[in-house]
Amino acid sequence: MKLETIDYRAPDSAEQFVKSLRETGFGVLSNHPISQELVETIYKEWQAFFNSDEKNDYLFKPETQDGFFPASVSETAKGHKVKDIKEYYHVYPNGRIPESLRKNITTYYEHANALASELLKWVEQYSPDFVSQKYSIALEKMIENSHQTLLRILHYPPMSGDEEVGAIRAAAHEDINLLTVLPAANEPGLQVQAQDGSWLDVPSDFGNIIINIGDMLQEASGGYFPSTTHRVINPEGSDMSKSRISLPLFLHPNPDVVLSEKYTADEYLKERLRELGVI
Repeated sequence: MKLETIDYRAPDSAEQFVKSLRETGFGVLSNHPISQELVETIYKEWQAFFNSDEKNDYLFKPETQDGFFPASVSETAKGHKVKDIKEYYHVYPNGRIPESLRKNITTYYEHANALASELLKWVEQYSPDFVSQKYSIALEKMIENSHQTLLRILHYPPMSGDEEVGAIRAAAHEDINLLTVLPAANEPGLQVQAQDGSWLDVPSDFGNIIINIGDMLQEASGGYFPSTTHRVINPEGSDMSKSRISLPLFLHPNPDVVLSEKYTADEYLKERLRELGVI
């Protein structure tokens, strides 16, 4: 398995992107419409926020799942017993956002959602008939006006050397949602698991955007599009002293969307959040 970077502006970009998703669970796009300057500005703004005590004024609300999640309540990946080494902030359209950070992060949310909607059109366009017949409605319609789509600002702090044995920045896991849209982070570390069990570095050239399949698209496609296992490994050497910021947009359908005979989107999400111990 090899992950190739696809030029968003190429004539066959949609077909090549969906082929990559099908074969690897991931697609990497260059020359896409998301502003690199905007992403860089957000990284700087939110790094300062995570370095400050202000973050504690926005502690998450369990009932709404918006706000700041400190490392002490960080996720434990399904099948793992040790918490990930990270803290993060959840941005929803109607959620709490520090006023000084609102403009850029909401602009990014809108732009990333627009790109994601286009990518879902690509996925449907190049789904075989026997797969597209499984979709209860058009994939792009599943997310139309959705308030469930989550933008997470992730902060992986510098390594202290005192981390719990077995803890890494993000243990091997699959995402819950339809697609995840992720600008290349300011530091490397993202890896995807190949079919033979080996781990491959995801191309992280700054300016690229990385997309991966989540469990909901796997469910809706009857397994045709695989939700691929991935992780963020710990840095080594001098890189241990560096923070890592990333901006995954988790694309969620409206709650009543039917994913399969077994699940609506809401049923599926709640089942997975219980497994993670979040609710």
